Amino acid sequence: QVQLVESGGGLVQPGGSLTLSCTASRSILSIYSMGWYRQAPGKQRELVAAISGAGTYYADSVKGRFTISRDNAKNTVYLRMNSPKPEDAAVYYCNEQPPRRSWGQGTQVTVSS
Repeated sequence: QVQLVESGGGLVQPGGSLTLSCTASRSILSIYSMGWYRQAPGKQRELVAAISGAGTYYADSVKGRFTISRDNAKNTVYLRMNSPKPEDAAVYYCNEQPPRRSWGQGTQVTVSS
């Protein structure tokens, strides 16, 4: 079973940038589609971006500001966050899309000036 670990979260200012990483314990070549999800306090977990051989997907709330990418050689999926807004603050998780594996610890993103 491939284990996924999120990292790279922290404090970011509006107008700044932050890159999140999702690293797998072994090859992710067999996983067709990977996604980044987030959950803010009191809200449902939501899909914010996904990537597969067919292309990429972004939620309307982040389109134009976030970029998802994948480096199979490093067994890693990235999420680049540009110009984050206060509503982007949440715990971010990675998983398959649709999610098939257990949820990990996630990585906390805080947006503050």
